[in-house]
Amino acid sequence: METQLLSGFVGAIAILALICSSSCGHGNRVTVGDDQGWTINFDYEAWAKDKVFHVGDKLVFKYTAGRHNVFKVNGTAFTNCTIPPANEAITTGNDVITLATPGRKWYICGVNDHCGNYGQKLVITVLEESASPAPAPSHPTAPAPNSAHGISGSGYQLLMAAMVALAFLAV
Repeated sequence: METQLLSGFVGAIAILALICSSSCGHGNRVTVGDDQGWTINFDYEAWAKDKVFHVGDKLVFKYTAGRHNVFKVNGTAFTNCTIPPANEAITTGNDVITLATPGRKWYICGVNDHCGNYGQKLVITVLEESASPAPAPSHPTAPAPNSAHGISGSGYQLLMAAMVALAFLAV
């Protein structure tokens, strides 16, 4: 009896972990420039145009170390390609930046004139973690009961169902 209870409990935990890994908001990993990576003569504005970034997502800048670098800058430094002090550069060639706050984010390469003459710069807009574009309603409707609390119905219901299943398996 105890062995069945233990194996049921372990199975329920595994199911809960699987569900949580796909719906608990761990963020996406996005390689900047896709297969091209972080390089010169690439249109990062066009690349980012149709992408949606959320708090928790991770930007991955891939490049040959020593040939490029990454600086997080403000809008003015981005526009003017103003290079910050060298000790602020990220230089591993596989740089992962977690998007921690919503708003505009600017990144440039500080090697030679890569930013100014070769377009090696990226600007994105980061949305709140739970934000997702939704079509405007055709007629006014009342908000969903849990929407004011930022609870996503499907993810929340899925988590609750898993917890109920866990409770039943434990008895």
